[in-house]
Amino acid sequence: MGKLSNDQLRERVRGTVVTADDDAFDEARTVHNAMIDRRPAVIVRCVNAGDVMAAVDFARENGLDLAVRGGAHSVPGFGTCDGGVVADLSGMRGVRVDPVRRTARAEGGATWGDFNAATYPFGLATTGGIISTTGVGGLTLGGGIGYLARGLGLSCDNLVSADVVTADGRLVVADEEQNADLFWALRGGGGNFGAVTSFEYRLAPVKDIYGGPMLFELEDAATVVRAFADHIADAPEQLGGFPAFQIAPPLPFIPEDRHGDTFALVVACWAGPLDEGENALRPLHD
Repeated sequence: MGKLSNDQLRERVRGTVVTADDDAFDEARTVHNAMIDRRPAVIVRCVNAGDVMAAVDFARENGLDLAVRGGAHSVPGFGTCDGGVVADLSGMRGVRVDPVRRTARAEGGATWGDFNAATYPFGLATTGGIISTTGVGGLTLGGGIGYLARGLGLSCDNLVSADVVTADGRLVVADEEQNADLFWALRGGGGNFGAVTSFEYRLAPVKDIYGGPMLFELEDAATVVRAFADHIADAPEQLGGFPAFQIAPPLPFIPEDRHGDTFALVVACWAGPLDEGENALRPLHD
């Protein structure tokens, strides 16, 4: 097959195709990390798996690099490229919950905010990220650390199946029975095995949690980290969280004169019975 033209791509795609000639180009090429400033040749704003297949075919037939963008949070900028094709999945954000089987299927452009909003009414959850605007795709394909990981494992541990567009433009299902080697690779192996158009996850009964950020003076950081390490070693697995350093944002619970100051931080999430939350976090409060 010869090279495909942009017009041929537009004819095949249900979504929109954006190039440098379009007014929407600068907005369409922007990713979360403002230090990443790249100019793709073509951005395909996909709305279904067929559009992703078309983007993969176009990149392959024209010998162009392909970047797949989910939530666009990738720090090194894997969701974009210079002179290549971006398959932008941000228009594919649907999440369907099966409360009987305790599973949820999320499209490849969904964020963890989308996912949690869909599962919360059923009192179900799985290990998501730390930030609600992170994409389910990038996090899961990279492993997936989140607040529930101590009890439920990583995001990739809870993956049941995936719909994947492979480099030859075919859509395949990867799970324990079908394409098991691909399924093994997808669970934390990164995004270069194909473009995942949907993810099916195992859910657990988690709804309301007790937790949030606790800020400490910077000079107390060593004490705070040691206290966290001592406590988490034997804490119930319903307690998740991490120590960190944080420049104080302008949030209402932080005094205005401390906005912009650097603090030691512990973010905690108790996912067990709510009435046990205060005791679970008491060593950190103390």
